[in-house]
Amino acid sequence: MGSTRLPGKALLKLADKTVIEHVVERVSSSRLVDQTIIATTTNLEDGAVATIGDKCGVSVFRGSSDDVLDRFYQAAKAYKPQHVVRITGDCPLIDPLIIDSVISRHFDCGADYTTNGLVETFPDGQDVEVFRTSVLRKVHQQAKLASQREHVTLYIRNHPELFELQNVRNPVDLSSKRWTLDNPEDYRFVSAIYKGLYRKHQIFHMAEILDYLKKMPQLEQINSHITRNEGLAKSLKEDHKINC
Repeated sequence: MGSTRLPGKALLKLADKTVIEHVVERVSSSRLVDQTIIATTTNLEDGAVATIGDKCGVSVFRGSSDDVLDRFYQAAKAYKPQHVVRITGDCPLIDPLIIDSVISRHFDCGADYTTNGLVETFPDGQDVEVFRTSVLRKVHQQAKLASQREHVTLYIRNHPELFELQNVRNPVDLSSKRWTLDNPEDYRFVSAIYKGLYRKHQIFHMAEILDYLKKMPQLEQINSHITRNEGLAKSLKEDHKINC
């Protein structure tokens, strides 16, 4: 709820549900995800997010606002999964088919960390990460930079010599497309997609969004000017060591 670029974005409405409800519904539609957990903060305003989790019937864990890595680690300690699938709450168009594709690669290769974002070929907002809980434990002990504590998997991605990494590529490079939710323009774009494609109790997928955008190409101009991974770039610029 404390987003600086789009305050309260988790509870913004898309059709008949909030953003976070759509994310939960889409993640829960994955064939390979066993349990969905909302990992939010202990900040007072995020009590509303926790309430939504209870409403959706999914588990909720509340932890640090600034040390997101610790929040993930403590959630993993509480629920004890062998592997964690990380989907950020600003991806209301996340495709469960893509989630399953990344999870399948992870297990087929026996990787420590698998994503579709080491080489970006999917639209921004279709980002999936899967990693072993044992790797999360190691990263929690070793990551000392503020950027590594805020961006949960940055330490893993920056140390390929320590971990077995796998990347899932899309056959066509769609990395210039922006389907995430960080700015007011993003909300206008995503709202337009939901208005055109959303049907209650049905999941529309990346292929359907692409087909819709062929018919409505002007929609992509709404937020195409925004730089991908702005938050990460800002964190790296302001990086410093912390005691943890």
